Amino acid sequence: MADDIPFDKTLDLAPDTVDEVMPGVRRVMANNPGPFTFKGTHSYIIGRGKVAIVDPGPADDAHIAALLDAVRNETVTHIFVTHTHRDHSPAVPAIKAATGATVYAEGPHRAARPLHIGEQKRLDSSGDLDFRPDVVLKDGEVVTGDGWSVEGVTTPGHCANHMAYALKGADTLFAGDHVMAWATSIVAPPDGAMVDYMASLNKVAKRPEQFYLPGHGPAIKEATRFVNYLILHRRAREDSILHRLAKGATDIPTIVRSSYIGIDPRLIGAAGLSVLAHLEDLVTRGLVQTDGPPSIAGVYRLAS
Repeated sequence: MADDIPFDKTLDLAPDTVDEVMPGVRRVMANNPGPFTFKGTHSYIIGRGKVAIVDPGPADDAHIAALLDAVRNETVTHIFVTHTHRDHSPAVPAIKAATGATVYAEGPHRAARPLHIGEQKRLDSSGDLDFRPDVVLKDGEVVTGDGWSVEGVTTPGHCANHMAYALKGADTLFAGDHVMAWATSIVAPPDGAMVDYMASLNKVAKRPEQFYLPGHGPAIKEATRFVNYLILHRRAREDSILHRLAKGATDIPTIVRSSYIGIDPRLIGAAGLSVLAHLEDLVTRGLVQTDGPPSIAGVYRLAS
């Protein structure tokens, strides 16, 4: 089903080197490739002289050194964090200690909804629980630096505290993991919630920015068009789940097998959590039923 999205997996970028991805914005990619990170996590540098860093990245000494080397003889005044998954924010303490920059974000890591039994471990394993911003940003709040201004855009869904950043006057959105060119974003409860993710997709689709710089993979041009593809894809995924449930009650592994044909085996667990996110939304909307709260081990049926 993902073949309905015009993905772009073209990225000729060596890890821990600096390139200018657009005028006034540089990029350094961490050497942490994988099924969830593509070729690595991007850190962005805004401006020249007095600069801001978006997403310092993982707690990787080589990446931290490369990022600091990229801003040598410059002053880092601001650090912006899109969200607190372990490949985006754990380098913050090292970068802050080296630069004295002020850290901005939506807030600390947290669940998207109240936790069910056994879910605390999953939440802990995915998030940077030590992260605390110096400044908590609200939706629409603008931060101004030397020659640039950034607007915080709350985009929960992939992660409860996800925030994108619009670079004012540049038609550009630092999209984090909310929208990526190379793959769909993982929405995995209890970190994320499908109802929030869909609302955030619709939110950015109405914004003016047409050039997205994501946390992984290449930049996105004609961003509104691409986001609308993602919205249609998620609706189609929901329809496929309802279609399978129309044949009778079943569990999440069965839905994954019927809906994710040819999936990378390393992503089966994530696919199950994504299906759970859809089912949570469908149960809330009264379209699907299950016994007790929706869970990864639950059995689901169409509402009677």
